[in-house]
Amino acid sequence: MLSPSAQDGFDLLLMQALKGSLISSDEQAEVSIATADEFTGMRDCQMVVLTISSYLFRAMVMFHFVSDKPTREHFARLSRLPEPEMSEQAFMDAIAESGNLCCGILNRELGNFFAHIGMSTPNVIDQQCAAYLSTLKHQHVQHFAVELAQSQRLYVTLCVSAYDEIDFQVDPAATAAETGELELF
Repeated sequence: MLSPSAQDGFDLLLMQALKGSLISSDEQAEVSIATADEFTGMRDCQMVVLTISSYLFRAMVMFHFVSDKPTREHFARLSRLPEPEMSEQAFMDAIAESGNLCCGILNRELGNFFAHIGMSTPNVIDQQCAAYLSTLKHQHVQHFAVELAQSQRLYVTLCVSAYDEIDFQVDPAATAAETGELELF
């Protein structure tokens, strides 16, 4: 029900959203985001899950993470907090907020193709729940590896279920526009 160009469109829009939400502007040159054949998994990881839905589809975006020092340092930089001062709750909030920002960007871009789109709030679940995602019978599943500086890697999974024929095409040149950072003062 999802055309190949629609699958490519979801993937491309998510990759752009990842660049705009998981990477600070000073890290852009040191980071790469690529599709991965499968999620190789991380030990003792958790996931932040968000859903973007319309009458025609449901897209689930899962951010896989481990609460190790490099990951905590990365999200402390994004939150502009010193890592030693980042509590466990602040760490979880930072990951959830990055996921929320990413899906907000994706939601906005999908709004160019679909009307009546809604987005869930972030939910943190255990990695063991991922084994049951296949029961949702998604028509498109894509994994992404986000290579950060200092050899840190994050994984993101996109699962899309279509309820009707979906075909749209994303212009890669249009999505390459740089996103700015919002600063409040």
